[in-house]
Amino acid sequence: MPRTKKVGIAGRFGSRYGKRAKDRFRDIQKASKSKHKCPNCLKPGFKRKASGIWECSKCGHKLAGKAYKPS
Repeated sequence: MPRTKKVGIAGRFGSRYGKRAKDRFRDIQKASKSKHKCPNCLKPGFKRKASGIWECSKCGHKLAGKAYKPS
């Protein structure tokens, strides 16, 4: 899977789709795949399980939030 420092995960699209679309995709992927702070236990273990469903790996707290960010 080709990646570069500039485009990151969006490097898999190669020369297709344009820079702006790849930048937006990269930012969304970065936000949805990273760990967030749990609103219940305040530890960084809150991850996305599905679109709009977030679960803490530390305390097991589940929340229905936004698609790409838990808030």
